[in-house]
Amino acid sequence: MAPPAQPGAQGGRGSKGPPARRLFCMCTLSLCLTYLCYSLMGGTGPGAPRSPAGPRGSPAPCAPRSPAGPRGSPAPCAPRSPAGLRATPAPCAPRSPAGLRASPATPAPPTRASNASRPGGSAAAWLRTALAPGEVIAAPSGAFERDPQESSTTDEELSRAGSTTPDYGEKRLPQALIVGVKKGGTRALLEAIRAHPDVRAVGVEPHFFDRNYEKGLEWYRNVMPKTLDGQITMEKTPSYFVTNEAPKRIHSMAKDTKLIVVVRNPVTRAISDYTQTLSKKPEIPTFEVLAFKNRTLGLIDASWSAIRIGIYALHLENWLQYFPLSQILFVSGERLIIDPAGEMAKVQDFLGLKRIVTEKHFYFNKTKGFPCLKKPEDSSAPRCLGKSKGRTHPKIDPDVIHRLRKFYKPFNVMFYQMTGQDFQWEQEESDK
Repeated sequence: MAPPAQPGAQGGRGSKGPPARRLFCMCTLSLCLTYLCYSLMGGTGPGAPRSPAGPRGSPAPCAPRSPAGPRGSPAPCAPRSPAGLRATPAPCAPRSPAGLRASPATPAPPTRASNASRPGGSAAAWLRTALAPGEVIAAPSGAFERDPQESSTTDEELSRAGSTTPDYGEKRLPQALIVGVKKGGTRALLEAIRAHPDVRAVGVEPHFFDRNYEKGLEWYRNVMPKTLDGQITMEKTPSYFVTNEAPKRIHSMAKDTKLIVVVRNPVTRAISDYTQTLSKKPEIPTFEVLAFKNRTLGLIDASWSAIRIGIYALHLENWLQYFPLSQILFVSGERLIIDPAGEMAKVQDFLGLKRIVTEKHFYFNKTKGFPCLKKPEDSSAPRCLGKSKGRTHPKIDPDVIHRLRKFYKPFNVMFYQMTGQDFQWEQEESDK
């Protein structure tokens, strides 16, 4: 007989699905838990440098719990009750290299998004436990984790960004946020949506909900550009998506905030992430060394942020505790390159804007390999993203690529189920 549902379990998960689907989901859960635990066992912090020949550090202590409070003992394949899947703790999340300790569990918000209407509600139970409060995947002190572009955002730049707006209008807190993901195409999306006359967005990344939260909402408001009635205020900070406390903090600011997440094939994203770091720190180990705990056994190091960021289902489950799926738009980073006008149409519809940014605003730059912006009524040269975009990726061992694809595949399937969208990353890989 199935055990009764725990008080903290979400009401809509596992409701009345056909037996075959429930069996499939439980098997998927068991396989994913086993594989991820193997990957996480014995890992050092996300940013700890590693030598291919040297011994690895001992596992960091972990605190398995959900945002709503402590969970029961581990039960990876617990049978479902009529009310939903039995609540179980997540696999251990490695401590960040900054030595952040696990703090008490984050209390639940006054109201939470219902799970009943979410596609993919049967995703693995371990996904419901996010990183420890205060722990950020790309830890500021990590040797290989800092995004040079993000880290260059200073108080002076933020102040200057807020003071370069027109004298008319007023500064408002943002109604929409681009929250992720790093190296997914967020800068391209921001520049494209800023071409819309009814959108005003700050050009730098404020990092308010992950690094500057203690400065308060008035500081955050002052960073924003001035807007008129009817205009939308926006900002982008990709690290929000992997910051455990960001969903709760954004929900506290405004529970109706619209969220945009640009996602990309996680294998390609990881290589792009490494390429950016390599351009700033050419002395770092090779991608192959950083990606594995044990190359011979094929154990992927999921504690390395370049790998862990791409486990989108893990991070998304934390956001779905506070926001309904209807308030989150998932933009394909691949389609943003090959069909920018099509993706921008979805973004404008999501934000309730008239479709003004169209194919007339884009010009494909064959040298860089992605679209550039242009003004339809202007004959001036198209405006492309900076030299930091479109870097040539280093050549990676095909066997490493193959192993990463196998690692990500079950998590991608979960992500497709949760979002109700098939990004066809597996099909894209089979075509290569």
